[in-house]
Amino acid sequence: MLTFAIVILLLFLVDLYVFQAIKTVAQNVAPSTQKIIYFVHWAIFAITAGTFMLASATRGTPPDTFKTYLASTLFIIFASKLVVVVFLMMDDALRLGKIVLNSANGNESFDPSRHKFLNQMGLLVAAVPFSAFIYGMVKGAYDYRVKRVTLRFTNLPAAFDGYKVLQISDLHTGSFTSTEPLKEAVKIINKQEADLVFFTGDLVNNLATEVQPHIPTLKEIRAKGGVFSVLGNHDYADYVREWPHPGAKAENLQALIESHGKMGWQLLMNENRVIEKDGEQIAVLGVENWGNRAGFPKYGRLEEAYQGTEKIPFKMLLSHDPSHWDGEINQKYSDIDLTFSGHTHGMQFGVNVPGLKWSPVQYVYEQWAGLYRKGAQHLYVNTGLGFIGYPGRVGFLPEITVFELKKA
Repeated sequence: MLTFAIVILLLFLVDLYVFQAIKTVAQNVAPSTQKIIYFVHWAIFAITAGTFMLASATRGTPPDTFKTYLASTLFIIFASKLVVVVFLMMDDALRLGKIVLNSANGNESFDPSRHKFLNQMGLLVAAVPFSAFIYGMVKGAYDYRVKRVTLRFTNLPAAFDGYKVLQISDLHTGSFTSTEPLKEAVKIINKQEADLVFFTGDLVNNLATEVQPHIPTLKEIRAKGGVFSVLGNHDYADYVREWPHPGAKAENLQALIESHGKMGWQLLMNENRVIEKDGEQIAVLGVENWGNRAGFPKYGRLEEAYQGTEKIPFKMLLSHDPSHWDGEINQKYSDIDLTFSGHTHGMQFGVNVPGLKWSPVQYVYEQWAGLYRKGAQHLYVNTGLGFIGYPGRVGFLPEITVFELKKA
């Protein structure tokens, strides 16, 4: 109850502070227009507070589409208000500076009014992330992009020169409100005519039932040499607090494992597969989730997946969490040539233009989007095809990556 009261008070204080900027900017408009502006501002606060109350009262109930988008929109509005707060604090700092300066000079006259320009700038700058996040929900979530990467290896068997590998990751099928978006994604995937397709984890948000409506769609993914997959941190349902009976969590995981089979995907649970072509071989290794950060369990057993591939000249590893690369792969398995990961989503928000790649997630993960190299080893972090939490993407759009392997 105390936490609830503190949150509501915080929301009110932020809105009250931002209201100062709105009053300053709207001071010269018609009174009737002012009333509409003020009403909308406080109505949004009332809806935000009411939504928070409803969410607290129905905690544990899976959110429906309306609740998800309403909560996301209100959060976007609140985050944009925090931008306005920064400009208001700058304004207050200037006003305080004037008081101190006037007092030092013995000048008692002081104009307490706010600087209209700074308040206008605050509202204008706040409109940028607001517009971007709204656009990310309307358009970005399903704006599928194909990225093409050519990689050259001296130890790649000649028979695999020109081999095409396609990676998708982080579907989070529980976040999709219909089956149509993934149907479009599968069409794009199949159009690439890949030799192998890799899925690097997080098929669901939590529960195995989330993927059920999408099994007929995902079953249509085609690759000449097969589809291989691994589990991500969300696939274990570790974030579900309550289960109907002691064995329910294990049953959920088993149902999810069976879903991979129903789709024709070869789920690699700390194991490997050897791919042969024209008498030559490469190996595909897959591990369960292995995170090198606090709070992420180490289910993966790379030593088991590696066993039997020692003499295979070229090895590719599927490991959901990119922190595994520095945490173990580079340290102990220097002959794993290419690692495929996901997990970060590029935080579903950032700047991703030629010459500039930035997202807040980079302060948490050293490898978080795109291609990385250390010596002869390569890591690619796919930013994901789905989404979770915020139902959209800004900057880092849903990704289908196509790799062409070339012999150097």
